[in-house]
Amino acid sequence: MVTPLLRCRAVGVGGLLVEVVDAGQALDLALWARGRIHSVDIVPAARTVLFDGCVPERVTAVLRDWMPGGDLPEGPIVELAVVYDGPDLASTASLIGITAEDLVEQHTAIEHVVAFCGFAPGFGYLAGSPWDVPRLEAPRPRVEPGSVGLAGTWTGAYPSASPGGWRLIGRTEAVLWDPSRPEPALLAPGTRVRFVAR
Repeated sequence: MVTPLLRCRAVGVGGLLVEVVDAGQALDLALWARGRIHSVDIVPAARTVLFDGCVPERVTAVLRDWMPGGDLPEGPIVELAVVYDGPDLASTASLIGITAEDLVEQHTAIEHVVAFCGFAPGFGYLAGSPWDVPRLEAPRPRVEPGSVGLAGTWTGAYPSASPGGWRLIGRTEAVLWDPSRPEPALLAPGTRVRFVAR
């Protein structure tokens, strides 16, 4: 019997999608499963974990032992140097009732955790923000690579140029996605992240 919180769906041949409550639980399950479940890839998302390249019956058998709230990320901390001069810095601070200086101070004090990746290669959804910030009413047609933004309760940094509706508060020169690296994504799920004002 699989943990009652889990709902599993077959995905194609050799894939299993496991539904959970939220992004925190998805990350928790993905981290727990690594090393315990044989799968080509284990991909957490906002409310699911995809086991790709696996034997679904074996995965569901192992999932019986998982209990939510077990493993916490203990990976290395990545520090991202950020120039806090984004075009939405002042308006975003105003939205949440603080000054731009306070937003920078509080943002750099948070230890974020990459919950999952999506939207574009190397784009990590970073949990930890205490704010719930609405997206722009109309997305920008182009956001520059390295732009750091807030949306909902997430922080993110754009690895490449793309349209985007996140509220931009700063920019980093860090290379967030490099296919030539052994681990192309600098901000992979489970990575802890600190932003450093420069």
